[in-house]
Amino acid sequence: MGRRKKLINNSGIPQHEIETIARILLPDILAFYESEEGQREFAKWKMQQDTERPNDNMADKAA
Repeated sequence: MGRRKKLINNSGIPQHEIETIARILLPDILAFYESEEGQREFAKWKMQQDTERPNDNMADKAA
């Protein structure tokens, strides 16, 4: 079995509360990104990232 990565939480919020909120939000986040609207938003974001960092993309394609 693999070891769990030790989490760093400097927020003052108890770790169990952060994990509870994450469990509540994750299904909605996944559903959004699997939807048509989410796919469009992601494609729009990806295009913005590609135009803002054209040199990084050239290095990725060359590798």
